[in-house]
Amino acid sequence: MHQPTANQPSRRGALAWALGSLGPAFVASIAYVDPGNVAANASGGARYGYALVWVLALASLMAMVIQYQSAKLGLVTGLTLPQAIAARFTGRSRPIFTWGYPLQAFAIAIATDLAEVVGGALGLYLLFGIPLWLGGIIVGLVSVILLRLLRSNGERGFELGVGAVLAVIVAGFLGALWFRPPDPMATLAGLIPQLPDHGAWPLIAAMLGATVMPHAIYLHSALAIDRFRPGGGELDQPLPRLLRLQRVDVFAALLISGTVNVSMLLLGATTLAGTGGDTIEAAHATLNADLGPLAAGIFAVGLIASGIGSAVVGTHAGSRILKDLNVWHVAPTARRLITVLPAVVLLLFGLPPTDVLVWSQVVLSFGVALAAAPLALVTGDRRMMGDYVDRPLSRVLNWTIVATVVALNLMMIWWALTPVLAG
Repeated sequence: MHQPTANQPSRRGALAWALGSLGPAFVASIAYVDPGNVAANASGGARYGYALVWVLALASLMAMVIQYQSAKLGLVTGLTLPQAIAARFTGRSRPIFTWGYPLQAFAIAIATDLAEVVGGALGLYLLFGIPLWLGGIIVGLVSVILLRLLRSNGERGFELGVGAVLAVIVAGFLGALWFRPPDPMATLAGLIPQLPDHGAWPLIAAMLGATVMPHAIYLHSALAIDRFRPGGGELDQPLPRLLRLQRVDVFAALLISGTVNVSMLLLGATTLAGTGGDTIEAAHATLNADLGPLAAGIFAVGLIASGIGSAVVGTHAGSRILKDLNVWHVAPTARRLITVLPAVVLLLFGLPPTDVLVWSQVVLSFGVALAAAPLALVTGDRRMMGDYVDRPLSRVLNWTIVATVVALNLMMIWWALTPVLAG
């Protein structure tokens, strides 16, 4: 029998290494199951039943491609996406891009924080009756403290901690759906692209913005570097091996997050369709009335976990993006305090939380192309990527995704202007 040599690890050892090396995509994927997803997806299910399942399936596939590209960029070049953008596109000759791009990234970070803080606050209100504005402050503080604790344990400790939060989110939403199972045939029929009516465009945009998160696109390259280029140095494994691993990592993580997203829509379809309500509060109340406090409590715990978990990752992403764009450095704590303020103010003014969540995701949908297009440019640049530059088919796929997102953004603008033009 052939015995593995010291330089040729056994299959069991290779499998253990591969499993132990999974993680960066799972950290990024928690951004794909934040409270904005809950609001957009549950509202989509409440208003249109199973008809928009295809949106989440398509968005999840797009996310797999984009997140892998971001990880590949980090592993091949040692640069994060913001660093690559700064190196390629900014400079004294481009002042608008040099300052304008970081400003839009910061605006996107605020929209992201709105969803995380408002959603987490809503979960605390539903479970414990804590006032929404106070819940927003609690979520903001807890996310900063938890980020510091997790980061103090190194990259692997950070990944495991965020993975544990992700497990709670999965249990919360799949557990709630277990109490009210969907129609399998109707779910499959929902995979066929369709537009229920003209008013579905904002929800489609919100579902895209919630599923393909701009800050996760920026962050994934940094997560790959931190994990496999210790201290910013050389790779700790051969590059082809790490790229294969990243494909598995991204597929597994986003398959899980995509399943959770679909479960949110199905929960809206099974609990809210035909009731006249399309809010998170309505879903919680329906679960409590029809199935009891256990089902409602599981749903609320999932919502709290999604708010806090995505806030941890969002805080890390926001400060890293601004730092790597070489414009200004904002510490995670300071950035969290700056961006949590708009959420608390909106909650103090009594705006409907679900509406705030949905429209924050519409804003995020405009940031997807602003992250995906530069990513497609730099991964298609042989000067940066060398032998690992995108092949023609990959370039076509990348730009098709960008074009799809831009087309959806234009449809959203047309939807918003139609009443004005008609008047």
